[in-house]
Amino acid sequence: MGRPTVLALHYQNDVLHPDGRIRVGLAADDPARTTVLDAAMRLQHGARARGWPIIHVRVAYRPDYADLVQNAPILRAVAASGAVREGTWGAQFHDALQPLASATEFVVTHTRINAFYGTPLDTLLRQLDARQLLVAGVATHSVVESTVRHAVDCGFEVTVLADACAAANPETHRAALQSMSLIATLSDVASTLGDRP
Repeated sequence: MGRPTVLALHYQNDVLHPDGRIRVGLAADDPARTTVLDAAMRLQHGARARGWPIIHVRVAYRPDYADLVQNAPILRAVAASGAVREGTWGAQFHDALQPLASATEFVVTHTRINAFYGTPLDTLLRQLDARQLLVAGVATHSVVESTVRHAVDCGFEVTVLADACAAANPETHRAALQSMSLIATLSDVASTLGDRP
């Protein structure tokens, strides 16, 4: 593998913190939270140590949700829950997964399910001369799968880091990974970083 670029999707308080408002990624009492957090932290530390770019992708809306097109159940649920409003704790990145002020770290904000739609993500990846993407985030069957499919259509080679992803229902998580295995490589953080027990 050459120099990959990490896409870290929705590691935000409303999505990942037990007090968060969004439950499509992890239930409030889900024991998988620790696993996902640990894997995501190892991924970010490993990428930084290797000089790999990290693009932190967040979803956030105006406080009045005027920029939220509520044409799908998941988007209506965001508005109903009062989640990820710009300027709130819920829209901020989880404390353990904060972006650093670095020439190799970037933040992209989006308002749809796919992180590419209506954002400068594709332009940024081309600017970084990215060819290989390491994708991780929450939820597996939502932003991760939607973004992976778009990335593959754009010509990127994609690896999904399964242990740094989650869905509230483990079966949904596994089904999304199985679906993505047709178009992306499935791996885990330790294997990708070359860390062996």
